[in-house]
Amino acid sequence: MPRLADPVRARSLLCSKLEQPAVFVKRGGIRMPNIKVFSGTSHPDLAQKIVDRLGIDLGKVVTKKFSNLETCVEIGESVRGEDVYIVQSGSGEVNDNLMELLIMINACKIASASRVTAVIPCFPYARQDKKDKKQKGLIMASRAPISAKLVANMLSVAGADHIITMDLHASQIQGFFDIPVDNLYAEPAVLKWIKENIPEWRNAIIVSPDAGGAKRVTSIADRLNVEFALIHKERKKANEVASMVLVGDVKDRVAILVDDMADTCGTICHAAEKLLEAEATKVYAILTHGIFSGPAISRINNACFEAVVVTNTIPQEKHMKECPKIQCTDISLIISEAIRRTHNGESVSYLFANFL
Repeated sequence: MPRLADPVRARSLLCSKLEQPAVFVKRGGIRMPNIKVFSGTSHPDLAQKIVDRLGIDLGKVVTKKFSNLETCVEIGESVRGEDVYIVQSGSGEVNDNLMELLIMINACKIASASRVTAVIPCFPYARQDKKDKKQKGLIMASRAPISAKLVANMLSVAGADHIITMDLHASQIQGFFDIPVDNLYAEPAVLKWIKENIPEWRNAIIVSPDAGGAKRVTSIADRLNVEFALIHKERKKANEVASMVLVGDVKDRVAILVDDMADTCGTICHAAEKLLEAEATKVYAILTHGIFSGPAISRINNACFEAVVVTNTIPQEKHMKECPKIQCTDISLIISEAIRRTHNGESVSYLFANFL
């Protein structure tokens, strides 16, 4: 009689093993099956931090250029049936990095990857999202490109099934795609940095350097329970500000400029001067994408900032050496958690308002 119970026990043990999730523990975290993360050449340090947090190894890929500067990519391991994530930021040599990303996506797709997700922390050509109405007083709308739409088409045609990016310059870019786009926000990391590094943050005022960022600063101001202000600016042409008007009272307060990106830094440096003229006690700048091209570094060095805080969506090691005011906060945790949740079929919207 006791032997009759043995098959039942065996079946129950087998069922319990089958019901367990197919994951196994690795030093430093939980390793997930059927997932591969590859890095382009634009930001390998960020990609390494992402896989370290996921507890997996970075995928093997060889990228080289021929003598005529054509890009060649070789995926060094099987991706058949895998959930593939390719990390490539739109920084540095933007055109080369974009082409490299497209080739990597296509290489994985034709190698029978189950799904290919392009992880693009800083989306290239995001500022070319619409036709400009005027340029130097002339109507130019009919001949201006919408390059962000072109990039969206290229990614889709290359074979991308999903896009993960951060703080798009214009949220309507998501509508340029016919595939899912997760636009993550650096706001939780910004709030954390403000509370930990600015002792007087309760007496602060959040300032947008242009009218386009009003929604961003109002959200941060509401969560900090402080007031906000904005600066209205007019441009003569790209990267050149003509005039600025401050809307709001910053007198005897710590002013925190918040923006999604800074390129030549003319806007934020002029804004900082405007805030000091309005008798702000201190001025900080917090930016998601620190591009810092052209005269940006010298402008920041000569400006009145207490600190200029950027995320590592773009490599910042060189900029930090050249300018001691620049500080970097890590957003690999947000991106790695977005990858984990996407892979496991969980909601990503939790990350829009929470820093883990």
